[in-house]
Amino acid sequence: MYYPYYFDPTYFLVIIGVIICALASAKVNSTYARYDQVRNHAGITGAMAAEQILRMEGIYDVQVMRVSGKLTDHYDPANHVLRLSDSTYGSTSVAALGVAAHECGHAIQHAGHYVPLTIRGALVPVANFGSGISWPLIIMGLFIRGEMSTLFINLGILMFSLAVLFQIITLPVEFNASGRALKILKNSGMLYESEVREARSVLTAAALTYVASAASALLQLLRILILTGGRRNDDE
Repeated sequence: MYYPYYFDPTYFLVIIGVIICALASAKVNSTYARYDQVRNHAGITGAMAAEQILRMEGIYDVQVMRVSGKLTDHYDPANHVLRLSDSTYGSTSVAALGVAAHECGHAIQHAGHYVPLTIRGALVPVANFGSGISWPLIIMGLFIRGEMSTLFINLGILMFSLAVLFQIITLPVEFNASGRALKILKNSGMLYESEVREARSVLTAAALTYVASAASALLQLLRILILTGGRRNDDE
């Protein structure tokens, strides 16, 4: 099939990745908005739930703090701080409790030295560096000839692969945190069975965003391999 010289068919892989991420984002936003309107039966806030869960798990060195924004919740293992967004901290919704419990799941993983979390933490600086330097290395390799060309291209692919690996190792970390959260919410009685199902819907939708990010990264890697495959073969 003939393509105009300015048309790169591998852009379809980028477009697919963008669509997947957009659909996942829309799903989590709509699901959260739905259950953000459902008040939990106990009337406890996300912050109160987080404090209670941490104490139940024997974790006393993690501080629960408020951070601005919506769905900006995260656990900071370096400073032992669990940061809950404005939409979670003071909210009594089922969605807020699900999100707060999920972040507590990460704190519990950290306290228990959960191996995938440890690996992900070690990959953070490498993945950040790799994602930033990969394309410059590949472009440099495409503009020169000989053995150095192959070296730069392969090094760029390796750097980008490390960023992809980070996305993949994130999946078990996030799914495990959600599993812990739902179990605690149910066993502690913070949520009724029906509320746990609603919280599961929120966390499942959130997990899809990580799946989408990993899929998008893999598609990007596939695109790089396709774009550089011919050049690497020519230089060998």
